[in-house]
Order: sequence, then structure tokens, then C-alpha cells
Amino acid sequence: MKLKFNPKLDYQLEAIDSIVDIFEGQAICDTNFTVPQLDNDTLFESNLGVGNKLTLDEEDILKNVQKIQLRNGLKQSKKLTSYDFNIEMETGTGKTYVYLRTIFELNKKYGFTKFVIVVPSIAIKEGVYKSLEITKEHFKALYDNVPYDYFIYDSQKLGQVRNFATNDYIQIMVINIDAFRKSFSDPSKQTRANIIHRENDRLNGLKPIEFVQETQPIVIIDEPQSVDTTPKAKKAIASLNPLFKLRYSATHKEVYNLMYKLDSVDAYERKLVKQIEVASIAVKDSNNQAYIKLLAVDNKKSPISATIELGISQNGKTKRDKRRVTQGEDLYELSGGREVYRGYIINDIYCEEGFEYIDFTSKPDVIRLGETIGNVDQDEIKRLQIRKTIEEHLDKELKLKEKGIKVLSLFFLDKVANYRYYDKDGYPQKGKYALIFEEEYKKIIKKPKYHTLFKDIEEVAAEKVHDGYFAIDRKKDANGEYRVKDSKGIYQADESAYNLIMKEKEKLLSFDYQLKFIFSHSALKEGWDNPNVFQICTLNETNSEMKKRQEIGRGLRIAVDQDGKRHAGFDINTLTIMANESYEDFAKALQKEIEEEEGIKFGIVEKHTFANVVTVDDHGQRAYLGEKSSENIWQYFLTDKYIDKKGLIQDKLREELGLNILKIPAEYDEEQDQIFGILKKIAGKLNIKNRDDRTEVNLNKAVYLDKDFKRLWDKIKYKTTYSVDFSVDELIERCANEIKNNLLVGNAEMIYTKAKTEISRGGVLPDEDTVKERRYQYRPKDYKLPDIISYLQNETQLTRKTIVEILVKSGRLKDFKVNPQKFIDEVIRIIQYNMRSFIVDGIKYEKIGDEEYYAQELFANEELFGYLSSNMLECKKSVYNYVVYDSGIEEKLARRFEKSDNVLVYAKLPAWFKIPTPLGSYNPDWAVLIEKDDEKKLYFVVESKGNINPQLLRDVEDDKIKCGRRHFKALEEGVKYTVVDSFDRLMHEVYQ
Repeated sequence: MKLKFNPKLDYQLEAIDSIVDIFEGQAICDTNFTVPQLDNDTLFESNLGVGNKLTLDEEDILKNVQKIQLRNGLKQSKKLTSYDFNIEMETGTGKTYVYLRTIFELNKKYGFTKFVIVVPSIAIKEGVYKSLEITKEHFKALYDNVPYDYFIYDSQKLGQVRNFATNDYIQIMVINIDAFRKSFSDPSKQTRANIIHRENDRLNGLKPIEFVQETQPIVIIDEPQSVDTTPKAKKAIASLNPLFKLRYSATHKEVYNLMYKLDSVDAYERKLVKQIEVASIAVKDSNNQAYIKLLAVDNKKSPISATIELGISQNGKTKRDKRRVTQGEDLYELSGGREVYRGYIINDIYCEEGFEYIDFTSKPDVIRLGETIGNVDQDEIKRLQIRKTIEEHLDKELKLKEKGIKVLSLFFLDKVANYRYYDKDGYPQKGKYALIFEEEYKKIIKKPKYHTLFKDIEEVAAEKVHDGYFAIDRKKDANGEYRVKDSKGIYQADESAYNLIMKEKEKLLSFDYQLKFIFSHSALKEGWDNPNVFQICTLNETNSEMKKRQEIGRGLRIAVDQDGKRHAGFDINTLTIMANESYEDFAKALQKEIEEEEGIKFGIVEKHTFANVVTVDDHGQRAYLGEKSSENIWQYFLTDKYIDKKGLIQDKLREELGLNILKIPAEYDEEQDQIFGILKKIAGKLNIKNRDDRTEVNLNKAVYLDKDFKRLWDKIKYKTTYSVDFSVDELIERCANEIKNNLLVGNAEMIYTKAKTEISRGGVLPDEDTVKERRYQYRPKDYKLPDIISYLQNETQLTRKTIVEILVKSGRLKDFKVNPQKFIDEVIRIIQYNMRSFIVDGIKYEKIGDEEYYAQELFANEELFGYLSSNMLECKKSVYNYVVYDSGIEEKLARRFEKSDNVLVYAKLPAWFKIPTPLGSYNPDWAVLIEKDDEKKLYFVVESKGNINPQLLRDVEDDKIKCGRRHFKALEEGVKYTVVDSFDRLMHEVYQ
């Protein structure tokens, strides 16, 4: 199978545009330089190097940057201290795809050809190279078969570096920071430098890096928090002579010019990654041994102390509690005289990082940080974790196999020997976890509930469904195969494990490949993942140093089926974490990591928070509230004590927001719904579901069999097809008029600046008071005009004749020569906007026939789950016994449906109820049967939105709503389609 990539994902296009638009107004150009031939090498004919060139001045770039930041709701840069641009994207949302596609967009719009991707580790290097391989056909199709080369830098293949410099088409070099971090200006130390920094006789005495420097490459830094956090690393990046730097990560430590932000909260809210649920194993009433867990050690204060957890007897009950202990402390006394602790007197508290432990004066036990004694047998806990992981896996298989989705489970362990070891003769043997897995798997698959998954249950089956991905040792076993070993995740030897995982990524997704359960070393924690990992279980014997975000990151991506197509939605995409701690502790730890690593300030309103609230100006055009208005709102909340000086939301705001009595300045009343929506998001916490809270939704047969529900369903169940009919002449006329009246194409400018200079012991600095500047129009004549007709045809799919008519009728072709690329970009924007409007306005739906419909019986086949404490509402009038809601407005509507005597029956329309549109399938929210005046029955299909003003909805949302109206009108069944933001508005529709 081959993974398929959707080129129209809005959030990815937003991230790409946020970089590409920085250079709006840049002409297509490059720069040339001379490159010497390799010594005794006649394969290379060209001595002409091709590099990138930037013609925009800093002021224009800053304006573009600020415009993009306002659009994306980010704090605006006041000035450009460097050409470093940050893009923050949550793990699993396609960060690598985004920056690879950005390369092609930058080439397409501006002609840039030289790109260097700098990575921090072997894992990420292999991951990037794999991404380049699997996206090759996709990008070739998307960009008209544009030629491009990509390679991993290899110090033994310097010819690739020369090709990088001389080829005049896209060149992508992937390089590990360690390959060029070491450089020395002292010639005597040159042999200690990386080869890329050494003079080379085959290169006429030049250094390989000089070839790269001349191209002024665009440097893409993958995970910069791990790449250039030291002065040496920063110097190494600078040695590449980058034109500008694009920095991609989910967890930036250094924020330069932040251009786009899709943090973990955004990704969850937009369902771009899997939902997380946590399963944990708690031990209760197991107090028959001396239970001791070492939680922390502290040598910063005297005396040295440790924090432990132990079983304490109080008031006739034994419970586990934390205590701080010092040397000589008797745990027998501390436990309330429990006999099992006799002799456990603290001897040594050792605090060296990585080796922390406590031991005792008369007991042999040594307890390391995070370890426990006296608990249930750890192997038994691990056995139960393995068993539950297998069950979770098979439960998901029952649900997803028919959708063509193969389920994978991942086990992390810290000792390879626990999965595979070698006997004294060198033969590989199954470790204890491999044996436990096979024992449990064989038992579980015999359960009747799984009979549809297994036609023939054989003893050998268990051996085929699991395998390990580990680093390969140079040593061989008795069978002549390379041995496996423990990993650090950073050494060359670990590359073998990453190679296996990466190369078999697609293979693992296929039903033809029996492997479903993967065992891997916990050190292999970054740079690889698989979209169909639905369970992650950590079997470490010692305290895991793996962070929660690293752990869940291996399985956050949206699942794919056998055709490589991704399936969105939390109903399919739920990642189960088999945790070694409680759900609450896991959630707290994860939130703390997000706060620390992403800089998300939970519960904090910032001064620019409301800047990108959408508003409508006096001419009916969409605009943004802006930073100044956002600061005014922030100051209002501070003055009225809704927030503190740091922006922290106070209980007063939460209470009034919940009661819908919160007030804002009157001039922002029209934006109130958007402002309240933002506040509700900030006031909340990251929504991680409790696995034990998950509840199955069942059919409410009383409603399902009710004649009223049958009437309602019979009204809305029919399918339609659509056709589009619009006047090409009218499209030409509208586009031409808008181009004529609204197209803005300015000349390039040169800015002349001068200032007096002050020289002092503080340095050489310009005197800001003496700075003077003057602007001049810049009209370069050395560029070649692009083929505007072909360009517009490719982007709009209109005929050449239609495009020519639009341009001629606009009367603006003379402006094409002023700034060709800006002219083309603006014309494309205008044409595409009007085309979408014409398509939707001209769409016509027709009922396919009486035999094409969604059968009512589909409700009985649906398998739904929700979480009682967070997104489920028990109901009596719905076709299911619970409504699973996705938003606050849906929850409020469901509650009012239940309470209102006017509502007879209703249903939250399932995901399979889809209306076809040119913009993708559309799934309305509700079907409702309402009784008016105790006799008349009205049938409604309801779309619920927080704001129903079409100007404030996303264009795609508004257009899908228009399609929904026409679909139900075409059914001619007397169904009214409406969009509401409250139950009261719906009832207003009933009685208007």
C-alpha cells in the first residue's frame, strides 16, 4: 500500500501560506557563481553555480510578517532582529509534509532552489528521508512534475554537494547538525573538524561547505530546540550562510518571529490528532509487605532527605501516604508500628543524578528513584498491562477492520533482554515479556466475542503477530544473524532500528502483513511514528524518563486504511495509553509538559488574544479587530478584576461566563460571541478522557420504533445528486470588474537611509535621532515576464479564452509589468473567490430516487462511545440513550430538546449521514420533530453554530450550509433546514 496525502487540509495550507506570504512581492530570480570541477572528474560539465536571491527589503518583509501574524492571531513582531521564522505545529499534524511542500511553493512563486534541512538526530534524519521518498509521487503530481533532487549528506560523497551547488532546479540536502558542528579557524586543528569544514584537494583546496555557502540556501531546522541551543550549534547554522531560516517544532524554546501556531490544544479541538484516553492499573488493599516507593531525593538543604511513599496505619486503617525522611529514620515507627517495616531504618540517601537511591541499615533492599518494593509482583502488573493492551487492540479491530483500518499496538521496554536474550550457546530466546504476550494472546483470542477476527486459531499464530524493532549489534548469534541490543537513541548503531521501523512503515499498515504488536526500546522516542498505533504500553522496569508528549507522539496521527486514505474523527481515532499511574496524574504531568515545552499559558488572557477576531467594516468587507482593540478589551477585564495583572482568568469571569451575564465594552457587542468563545477555550483545560469513564451508547428502542421518529426519518433519509450551472459570461464580468476596481499592485521600492554614528566604549552605534530616509520606486527591467495565461489556467482550471477575456475586460493588464508576480497572485485570489461563489450559487440538487436513501436500520448498527463526565447527556427523546456532543452549543440544544414539550423526537445525525457538496461531504447536526400548537408537526434539520452571521463563518462552512439548504429543498418532503445558535432561535423559526 501507499500512503495518500490530502493536498487541501486547511491547517496545513495555512501553515504553508504563513511562510510563503512573507516574501509577497519578491520577483522570481536567482544568482550565479563559479564552481570549480572536481579533480580528475569529467562527469561534471557545468562550472556555474546557482543560488537563491532575495530582492525584498527588510521593511517590506516586516509588513508582510505583521499582516500574517495578525491573520493568525499572533503577537506581531515590532522589528526583524533576524530572518528566523518559527512555525509551531503539534506532533502528528504533518509538520514534515508542511515544510517539504513549502519548499515547492517557495520555488513555484519565487524561484528559490536551494534548501538545507538540518535535523538533530539519526531518528529524525531517517524520518525526513522516508517522508521525501513517500511524498515523491504526490509532489510530482501536485507541481507538474517539477524536477528535484534530495539526499542525505554523506562526507564520503562530496560530489553530491557540488551537484547541490550547480544544479538549477530544486535541491534538498538533509544533514545532521553533528555533521557540521565542529569547525576550527586554527589550521593546526583542522583534522579535528567535520569533513565538511576541511579543505579538500579534490575540490581544488576548497571546503565542501563553501559550495553550500555560495548558494545562500534556505535553511529548514527540524526541532530547533534540539539543534541550535548552544553557541557552537548556532555558529554552525550561520556557517551555512542561510538566506533565511525556517524553524519547525511543536516545542520551541527560542521564539523568533512566530508565523503560525497549531499547538496541542488547537490540534485536539480541531480533531487533527487522536484523542487520548488513559488506562491505568491501581493496586488496592495490598498491604501485606513493606511497601516503599522512592519519589524524590534532595541534597540542596541540610540534612539530605528523601520523599517516600509507604503504608501507614491510622485509626485502624492502612493507607499509602507520602513522608519526608532523613538518615536514621525508622520506618517501623513512621508506619504506625506496622510489623512489616521492622528493621527498615534509612541508611544512605544517594543523590547523584541518574543514580539516586536509598538503602537500609539491616535490610538488603536498595530502592532507586521511581522504584518500588513490597508492591504486587511487578511481572504480574506487566502481565495485566499486556493483557489489557491486547484486549483494547482486539476491541478496536472489531470496530475498525471493516473500515479497512489495521490496528497496531506499541510496547516500550527499557531492556531488550526482557523481550529477546541469548543463551550461553548464543541462540536467541524469548524474553519474559514475549512469553507473557504469547500466553495472554492465545487465551484472549479464544473468547467468543473475537470469533469473527479469527477463522483458525493456531498455536503458531501468536508468534506471527508480534516482533521487536531494536538496534543491531555487530556481533552475530549462533544462527549467523546480527544480535539486538539496548539503545540510547542517539548513536550510529541505533540507526538500524530506525531503518527497520521507517522502511516497513507502509508494510505494517497492510492486512497482508500479520505483525500487529510492536516491541521497541523506550530510548527510540522521537522521529518515528505510525498512524495506526492505537495502543501504547510502557513496560519499563525502572522509572521511565520518557516524557508524556514523547510517549503519546508515537501514535497521535490520524489512522489510514488499506488504500492509504486517512480517516478523521474521534469516533475512530482514540489512542489508549496503558499508564503506570492514575489518569489524574498522567493528565497533570502532560499539562505541565505542555505548559513548559509549548509555552501555553492555561487560563491566561494575553493582550493580543482578541486581535484576529473577525469583524465587518463599513463596506461589508471582512476585517480583524486588531491589536489596539484587543488591548482595550484586555484592560477592561483587568480593571473589572476579571483577570489579574498577568492575565490569569479569575473565578468571577468563569462564573459570569457560565451564567452568560459577562459584559464587555459596548463597542464590541457585535463581536461578543467570538470573544466569549475565545474566553471559554482559555478558561478550560486540555481535554484528556478517562478510559474508565468511557461508556457505550445504546439504541433507544422506544424512540427508534416510534411512529413519530419513523415519519421524521422518512422525511430526511433520501439521497441527492448535484449539478452546477452558472454563466461563464457573468463570471468573466464579475472577475473583470473586481480586478478593475480592487486589484492592488504596487511598485517595488528602494529605501535610502542615513544616520550619524556614535563611537564610544559602548560600541559603534547609529544615532537614532539623526536617521533620515527617502524612498524611491524600484522598477527592475532585468526580469522575464512569466506566461500569465498558463499560470492562471493551472491555478484556476479555466480555459485560456476565459482568462484572456477576464484580463482584457479588466483593463488592468498594464499593471502586470509593474509587479508581475504580485499581479498574478492577486488575480488568482480574485478569480478563485468568485469561482467558489458561482459554483455554490449555481448548484442544483436532485433527488436520486425513492430507492436511494439512508436506511433507518443503520442506527442499530452504529457503535458509539462517549465519556460520562465530559461529552455525554442522558436522554429520553433521542434515538440513542445518550447524546454524544462535540461543543457547548450542542450540549445546550440537547438539554433544551429534552425539556421542551414541543420537541417530540430528535436525533444527533450520525457521521454516515452525509450530503455531497463540491467542497466535500457535509454532515448536518440534528433532525428534530416539533409539535406546534398541539397539532401541527414540523420537521427540521438543524445546524448548530456558535455564531450564525454568514460574514463571521468560514467561507467553506457558509458554502456547505448553502448546499444543505438546497439538498433538503430538493427532497420536497416539507423539511425545513435552519442554522441556529440557541434553542430559542429555533423556536422563533417555528412560530415566525
